[in-house]
Amino acid sequence: MLVSVCGRYVSTTRVDVLAAQFQVEEIVGDDLDRPRWNVAPTDPVLAVAENREGIRRLGRMRWGLLPSFVTDPTTASRRINARVETVAGSPAFRAAFARRRCIMPADGFYEWDHARQPWFITRADGAPLAMAGLWEAWSAGEGPVVRTCAVITTPANELVAAVHDRMPAILDDVHYDAWLDAGHDDTEGLRRLLRPAPEDLLVRYPVTTRVNNVRNDGPELIEPGSIDRPVPLTLL
Repeated sequence: MLVSVCGRYVSTTRVDVLAAQFQVEEIVGDDLDRPRWNVAPTDPVLAVAENREGIRRLGRMRWGLLPSFVTDPTTASRRINARVETVAGSPAFRAAFARRRCIMPADGFYEWDHARQPWFITRADGAPLAMAGLWEAWSAGEGPVVRTCAVITTPANELVAAVHDRMPAILDDVHYDAWLDAGHDDTEGLRRLLRPAPEDLLVRYPVTTRVNNVRNDGPELIEPGSIDRPVPLTLL
């Protein structure tokens, strides 16, 4: 199975570590420290966002954006990613891009090459990645409010391009405040923050195809060298 760009990622860093990294003021929800090595679309995921009062919060949202005009919540899996080239003008994403931006922390993400071999891509220094995201609050009439999110993607840098032509937009820590500030309405300036990550920030290596099945989870999924088919020498 060949999944879309940034269709799976890893989230195992403790909540207190994430709260310190992203200067979170409130942690919302229970059971937030459950590690996941195979996060998939429509899963509840950790996200950092600011509320209307400017308070920075860390809690769970559902991965797959539901804009206010959507009537069928089962379509969320179609909007797990937003392309940086079109995010500011897309009917599905433009309102969230203007006013509801978030950070989706990840230990790393998976991409699949043309031979359908999965690769794990993570920071060289082991720190969590700050994936740039968008969020929305959606409800069906009088039903409960569901907070959903999507990852913004950019063209791949050289390291990732050998595997896939797109990658998540990774924010530099000096840009967290501007990105999360709902009052920051310079959309063109915000778009300039969304660039391919420097090659030396990341490392990649092949992993087991067990990650292809969303039911599989555990640290063995990201063990280096646990591959199931030959990998072209050009990728090693």
